[in-house]
Amino acid sequence: MPTDCIPFKDTNYFSSLICDYLDEKEALKPFYHRFPNLESFKAQLDEKKESFSEQSRTTLVSSLKNQYQDINMSSETLQNIEALKDENTFTITTGHQLNLFTGPLYFFYKIISTINLCKDLKAAYPKQNFVPVYWMATEDHDFEEINFFNFEGKKIRWQRDASGAVGELDLEGLQHIAEVFASYLNTGIYANELKKLFKEAYTKQDNLTEATRYLVNELFSETGLVILDGNDIELKRLFIPYVKDELLNQTSFKKVSETNLHINKLPENYKIQVNPREINLFYITENLRERIVYEDGVFKVLKTDIVWSKSEIIQHLDEVPERFSPNVILRPLYQEVVLPNLCYIGGGGELAYWFQLKSNFETQQVPFPILLLRNSALLVSKKQQKKLENLDLNIADLFLNQDDLIEKLTRKLSEVDIDFSNQKAFLKKQFEDLYILAKKTDKSFLGAVSAQEKKQIKGLENLEKRLLKAQKRKLKEILDRVVSLQNELFPNQSLQERQANFSEFYLEYGDQFIQQLMLNLQPLKQEFLILNLE
Repeated sequence: MPTDCIPFKDTNYFSSLICDYLDEKEALKPFYHRFPNLESFKAQLDEKKESFSEQSRTTLVSSLKNQYQDINMSSETLQNIEALKDENTFTITTGHQLNLFTGPLYFFYKIISTINLCKDLKAAYPKQNFVPVYWMATEDHDFEEINFFNFEGKKIRWQRDASGAVGELDLEGLQHIAEVFASYLNTGIYANELKKLFKEAYTKQDNLTEATRYLVNELFSETGLVILDGNDIELKRLFIPYVKDELLNQTSFKKVSETNLHINKLPENYKIQVNPREINLFYITENLRERIVYEDGVFKVLKTDIVWSKSEIIQHLDEVPERFSPNVILRPLYQEVVLPNLCYIGGGGELAYWFQLKSNFETQQVPFPILLLRNSALLVSKKQQKKLENLDLNIADLFLNQDDLIEKLTRKLSEVDIDFSNQKAFLKKQFEDLYILAKKTDKSFLGAVSAQEKKQIKGLENLEKRLLKAQKRKLKEILDRVVSLQNELFPNQSLQERQANFSEFYLEYGDQFIQQLMLNLQPLKQEFLILNLE
């Protein structure tokens, strides 16, 4: 399966912040701990081993076994969970929302990056064990972000009323979605596998957490992937001291605000991804997930009548820690407190907000993980490869904005030279001589020379545009084929991995699709992969 790679910065789809991070620019070094390469993990191992207690490991293993009690766990996953008792076992973690049927393709890239990094680390550090972890974002509440997936240009959406943490949602209405999805599939062997997978996950479980756990376990259990639900009472107990600090001292608000000021002062104009609140916690019960605020000397849950004094909320926290849910600012800290974690693997937007959090970790004396950009890939079918060859196209050209792509190809394919740069340079040289002449005779003549120069340059530019437009008409057939191919590979003028669902590829290749991703995604290579499917 031939592959190619493109630097992330050459794709035009990644922020300057991420590209500068990959280039290890000096301005960003205060915002991360260690850069992701094999050598960096030695110090990270030592630091995390020192800070992660035996009691935390015992609690973690107990919670995981409890979460897996109603699921068919592979021997590889069980072995990894048992290994977490050992002080020489560490995790590599990625996290994601509970998107319907995994949502966009990059869900797979995140998880496979995590699995493959564990393999790389085991080869480099054979005395240690490395466990891949998928952290389910069960406490999120934005249902509209996760209630759909795309299949061959159609949006398959789960419509229902939803409130509270999405992981607690029952699966009402998904039997109908299963039938709709099945109607879009053919009757081949892989179509039947997809139908069964969707039905087992979304019509035979009790809630969205269980459905997602079942689905991801079916897809990845043989790799030893461990699926973790942070909405767990025993894990939340480990986090109680940090929640108390958040309620009483608002440390994260102070530290992240300071970091944001620092970032805003940088000349690079990086975008602030998240802004902290004074209290970065939600209160969750059945059908409720609302912010906790401190106003008028008492703690309140917004949009409710729930109120506590300081002593009452601390007592309540000790009694029911599972009701206190960290938001985007505190969730990473929670993750690193309850896991012997070395590295977090995420997308560009995720890494951007992690960069804002390091000073809070330092204040809380929790090791800040290595941050690794997940793998990205463009999957190209055999048919699409043939189209590329017939059009004599470089795959890198398809990453261009469509208008830029059309103009570049028109200039390349045109039998006449559309580039008037030489004519403009010649004209400018002529006017330089006129300027010299004007200065020697009558300086009032300079304005007239300048006006004439602008007029004639503008005239050349207009001629160039007209010629380009005429050539586009002449080359319309081939340009339309190029646009059609780009639209296939970049649906909605976006990266394929942000739009397409794995089912489109599984339908044709079955499990071999996942196996080929496992073979080709190299997490530490840090380049955008072009993967030619056979």
